[in-house]
Amino acid sequence: MIIDYGATPPIPELSLSNGTHLANYRRVYATAEKAAGRGAMDLDQWFAAVDEAGIGLTVIKARDVETTFGARIPNEAVAKVVADHPGRFLGFAGVDPNKGMTALRELEHAVTVLGLKGLNIQCFENRLAVDDRRMYPIYAKCVELDIPVNIHVGMNFSLKSSPEFGHPMLLDKVLCDFPELRVIASPPGWPWVAELLAVAWRHPNLSIGLVAMRPKLLGVEHSGYGPLMQYGRTILKDRMIFGTAWPMLPMKRAIEEIRALPISPEIADRWLGGNAKALLRL
Repeated sequence: MIIDYGATPPIPELSLSNGTHLANYRRVYATAEKAAGRGAMDLDQWFAAVDEAGIGLTVIKARDVETTFGARIPNEAVAKVVADHPGRFLGFAGVDPNKGMTALRELEHAVTVLGLKGLNIQCFENRLAVDDRRMYPIYAKCVELDIPVNIHVGMNFSLKSSPEFGHPMLLDKVLCDFPELRVIASPPGWPWVAELLAVAWRHPNLSIGLVAMRPKLLGVEHSGYGPLMQYGRTILKDRMIFGTAWPMLPMKRAIEEIRALPISPEIADRWLGGNAKALLRL
């Protein structure tokens, strides 16, 4: 089964309530989003595109950046979409670490009551470094609840925040302090891909999300993504997790680009779903 680890279907409740801080993303991804049909698909058309691509399950993620940018995709909205479309979606919670104990209570409620299966943190939107002390209670709660955490790693294109918040080397300290924490670093660390691979080699609980980037770039010389393919088909073959980040990328095209890489069909199957299935304990 192909698992899309991260997409935002055309459901109004899953749109960020105030996303003006992400305006530069629309410039950077304009061509890809046009090809993906951003703004031109209703939900029925989207499900048809999912089926055509062969995707069996899509991970959808809540997000809370209220204290910094006044924006949120509520946990309750994600849980409702999961419940309304059985077998189609798996939901991750979103909390704002700047909210302190409120964030911890919301995370516990999202997992134990709403049934969400992981946590999504976009540190650059919270204006917090991955290893900021305000993140540590959140990480401890994830270990306690035994859920994985998705952490934005690498460059961000918001002109209202800093790329420094997502440098992959910051993950090393976190994982040394929380060796039981299961982390998915996505996107995959560009332009610090080598650093992310080094941290993943050190820590067996770190997976890498091949999300929001064109898979064909893994085979393009000097793109900066090449090491992902080398390590992802060898020592880290069990840790690569595919996601389209739709509407940032067309679903079928992204999957075809994975299949076209110089990797074996068995490795491609791991990236496209096998690794995510194991990580998410499906």
